[in-house]
Amino acid sequence: MCLRQNQDINKLLFVPGKDHGLFERQDVIKDEGIIFDIKRYAIHDGPGIRTTIFLKGCPLSCRWCHNPESRSSQLEKVILSNNIKEAIGRKITVSELFNTIKKDIIFYDESGGGVTFSGGEPLMQSDFLYSILKLCKEEGIHTTVDTSGYADWALIEKIVPLSDLFLYDIKLLDEKEHIKYTGVGNALIINNLLKLIDLNKKIILRMPIIPAITNTEKNLSQFKDFIKSLPVRLPVEFLNFNIFATEKYHRFHLPLTIKYTDPISDDRLNALMTEFNNI
Repeated sequence: MCLRQNQDINKLLFVPGKDHGLFERQDVIKDEGIIFDIKRYAIHDGPGIRTTIFLKGCPLSCRWCHNPESRSSQLEKVILSNNIKEAIGRKITVSELFNTIKKDIIFYDESGGGVTFSGGEPLMQSDFLYSILKLCKEEGIHTTVDTSGYADWALIEKIVPLSDLFLYDIKLLDEKEHIKYTGVGNALIINNLLKLIDLNKKIILRMPIIPAITNTEKNLSQFKDFIKSLPVRLPVEFLNFNIFATEKYHRFHLPLTIKYTDPISDDRLNALMTEFNNI
C-alpha cells in the first residue's frame, strides 16, 4: 500500500496523452455544462430518493468502466449498427438543470434524499458543478458529489461548503496496479481524501468489486489496512460489477480491455459490507 502523503501534488496534476485536460484552467462558461444522463428516483447514490446527474468527462480510464460514454469531456456522435447517428452528451444550462432537480423536491423532503452529481468525474466541469451546487444549497436540497478524488485540491476545496456528502471512490491501493487499470496513480486521490477528513466532511468510501482486479485478497487486505490507518472510521460501500455494461462497449464500438465475468453474489457483497463496516 502506498500513501505517499508528502508527495508533491503539483507533479500529479496532468496526464500525458489525454485530450480532456485534467482540470479547468482556461476561462469557462459557468452557466453551461455537458451531461450524458439524468436518473430520477435513484436510491443507491446517497441517502433517500435522489436525482443523479451524470456529467461528462473523466481523467481516469478504468478498464471496467460502466459508463465509457462519459470518458470524453466533449459532445460526441456515434454511428450505430443500423447507421443511425446517436448523440452522446448534451449541453444544459444551470437554470435548466436546476428546474429538473426541483421537480422532485417533495420526494427529497419525504425521504431525506436530494441530488447527486456523478459522471464521469463531476470535477472535470468544476465551475458548472459549483454553480449548480450553489443553487441547490440555497434551495435547501441535500447535495452529494460522487468523485474519484483525482482533481486539483483547489477545485475540491471550492465545493466543500456546498457538498453535504462525498461518495469517494477507492479502487486499488497498490499504485502500480492503480496506474495499470485506471491510467493514473493513487497518491493524489489519497492526499485529497485525507484533506477532506481533516475538514470533518461526511464521506462514504466506495470500492467497485471487479473480479480478479479489485476483488483480490491482496487489494481487499490493503483496503482494510488503509481504513484502519485513517484518523476516523468511514462507512464503506462496495459496488458490484455490472456485466450489462458490455452492451455499451458494443453499442459505441469501444474495445473491451478486460474479460467480463459474472459479478459476486449478493450474499458475498453484503458480507464484505458487514466486515468492512465493523473494522
